[in-house]
Amino acid sequence: MSVCWTCRTLLRRHIDVLRQLRQRRAHSTNSDRDPAKASKDVLQQEQIPTPNNVPTLNFWQRLGPLTRAAQAYARAQRKRPYTTQVCTSLFIYLCSDISAQSIGGRDYDPIRTARSLLISSISSIPSYHWFVWLSNSFNFASRLLSLATKVIVNQICFTPVFNTYFFGMQALLSGATLAETWERIVKTVPVSCVNSCKLWPAVTAFSFAFLPLEYRPVFGGVIAVGWQTYLSYLNRLAERSVAAARAKALEEAPAIGQVAA
Repeated sequence: MSVCWTCRTLLRRHIDVLRQLRQRRAHSTNSDRDPAKASKDVLQQEQIPTPNNVPTLNFWQRLGPLTRAAQAYARAQRKRPYTTQVCTSLFIYLCSDISAQSIGGRDYDPIRTARSLLISSISSIPSYHWFVWLSNSFNFASRLLSLATKVIVNQICFTPVFNTYFFGMQALLSGATLAETWERIVKTVPVSCVNSCKLWPAVTAFSFAFLPLEYRPVFGGVIAVGWQTYLSYLNRLAERSVAAARAKALEEAPAIGQVAA
């Protein structure tokens, strides 16, 4: 029994020695490999930042304070999208209405501004849902086809509906009758839709092509200040035209009555 136990012990020691020799050979083989291959393995495990592998930041992420403000807006957009959209819309319409009234040359009318703010608060959430839906739709294999489809659908569907809503609400809230409201829509909507084709297709294409969803309202809002100023100014011109036509009709009515008498 003692002889067998001794043989087993020697056999185990011999196996341990062979294992140690094999580990040493493997270590020496790894150390004697090509340094380029060894460095490549190290880079694969932990890649060292170089000008070739560091991703380039987008232009809107390299604007300093503007970038930080946009990032704060994006965080608010993700956390409270409805509240953020309503506040953004109110700010845009406030700036545009003040700008439009200053262009008109008359004294500032706070009631007119209140009408614009009411219109903006009602339209902000439906507009937000529209552009979210448009962002998730018409995503084809061809990026160019997707952008073209989004732009065309937006111009055909959203622009006429929104402009009709804007000018119609402006007329109704100012006390116009249904006939006068329709007349104002007829005077303003076709002109505004044609002029929108000069601006918004490019804005929409750029927004969907280069900007993430949370940054699109910021970009569109900056453009919309000028556009809403134009719409407010166009609405004021139509309002004056309708008022002048009404006054002319009132002046002609007594004359017609006198002639009939």
